[in-house]
Amino acid sequence: MSVLMVNDSADFSTLKELLGVTDGNLASHAKALELENYIEIQKQFIGKKPNTSYRATKDGKLAFVAHIDALEKLIQKK
Repeated sequence: MSVLMVNDSADFSTLKELLGVTDGNLASHAKALELENYIEIQKQFIGKKPNTSYRATKDGKLAFVAHIDALEKLIQKK
């Protein structure tokens, strides 16, 4: 199954703003997703500034599709 993602990856600041979460909350959730092999975390420096980016793995994309399918089934029951 192919999954179309809007963005190939996103950085910490972008995710924090989009999700409206704290630094600690985002970091802890990202670590949990990384442990499940749903995302890959890449840390690098751009110039002298640290930059952390996140990318969904194949397992993460499949889990996302399964989650959306389950939500659609719930909606269809109503």
